[in-house]
Amino acid sequence: MAYVYDDTNIFARILRGEIPNKTVYETEHTLAFADIAPKAPAHVLVIPKGPYVTYDHFCAAASAEEIVDFSRAVAEVVKLVGAEAHSGGKGFRAITNAGEHGVQEVPHFHLHILAGRNIGPMILSED
Repeated sequence: MAYVYDDTNIFARILRGEIPNKTVYETEHTLAFADIAPKAPAHVLVIPKGPYVTYDHFCAAASAEEIVDFSRAVAEVVKLVGAEAHSGGKGFRAITNAGEHGVQEVPHFHLHILAGRNIGPMILSED
């Protein structure tokens, strides 16, 4: 599959400093910031700084350094919001949407970290 990155998307504009954000954590390859329409007491978006459209695109095309940096940034964000399930926190949900069926709204890979309350069932079935 060919991934075409749109560098006018809102996350690309945030990365260029054109749109402000409330940074939670930042590394060389990753930016984490508060969601502007939070769905939980803690709702942080974690994005790679590279031009990746979806999670599978990131996994296929990012360097090992970018992938490790992103993964460790996610761990740090979870720690910062106090949701580390393995060390006394009550846990979190991590969500990424990809493409039309995943209802992806911004064409830049991003991971939602939601915490601070029971997030509810993973998905509601359509019977």
